[in-house]
Amino acid sequence: MSSGGQRRFAVVLLDVDGTLVSAGGAGRRAITRALQDVTGASDPLGGITLDGMTDRLIVREAFALLGRAFDDDACDAVLARYLGHLEAELAGAPAGRGFAVLPGVPALLAALAGRGAAYGLCTGNVVDGARRKLARGGLDGFFEWHPGAIGGFGHDGEAREKVVAAAVARTSARLGRAVPAAECLVVGDTPRDVEAARKVGCPSLAVATGRFGVGALAASGADRAVPTLEHPDALDWLLG
Repeated sequence: MSSGGQRRFAVVLLDVDGTLVSAGGAGRRAITRALQDVTGASDPLGGITLDGMTDRLIVREAFALLGRAFDDDACDAVLARYLGHLEAELAGAPAGRGFAVLPGVPALLAALAGRGAAYGLCTGNVVDGARRKLARGGLDGFFEWHPGAIGGFGHDGEAREKVVAAAVARTSARLGRAVPAAECLVVGDTPRDVEAARKVGCPSLAVATGRFGVGALAASGADRAVPTLEHPDALDWLLG
C-alpha cells in the first residue's frame, strides 16, 4: 500500500454497497426472494458470500448451488423480479435501522460535483438496482443515468474486471480521449474490487466501511486503504 502525497486522477469510479451506502441486507433479501420465485428453492443462496460479486454472478452461483443450468433468460427473469423486491426491501429499511449513507459520502460527492470532476459508478449492481439504493439515501442526483454516462455496472459482465473495463471505456468516450487505466481510480470496500482494478491496471482506494478492515484491504493489494471516505488519506487522493 502506497502512502503520502496527493495524486490527481482523470476519473473516480465508485462502488455502491459498502462504499457509498449500507443497505442493511436489503439486496440479499431481495435476490433471495427473486430466486425463490423463479426456482422454488427455500434457501437458494445458502452460505454464498455476496461481497464484491456482480448481480449476474450471484445468480450463476445460486443456480450452480441448486444444480440448475444457467442461461441468460433465466438470469434476466431473476433480476427483473429482484428489482421489484429490492424496492420493497429498501422501503422497509428506515434510516438508522438497516439503511445508512456511509461516513463522508454526501460531502465527498458534493465536492466532486462542485469541482466539475469526472466521476461515476463502478458497481456489480445492475443499473436500476444501483439507482434504487442510491435514491434511498438521496444520492442518485449526484450521478448521471443515461447510457453514455461514466460508469460500469453488473450488466457489463459477470466478472468484476469487466465492470471496471467498461467504466474505463465509458470514461474515455465521455472525456473524448483514450484515458489510461492508470488514471482511473477505483474506490471499493472489498478485495474483489481491488483485484478487479488490478487486473485492468487501475489504482485502487479501499475503504473499510463494508465487511473488511483496513488491514485485510491493504493485504489484498489496495494502493491505499482507509477507514472511511472522510479520512484525510482518502480525501487527498479523491480531491487532490
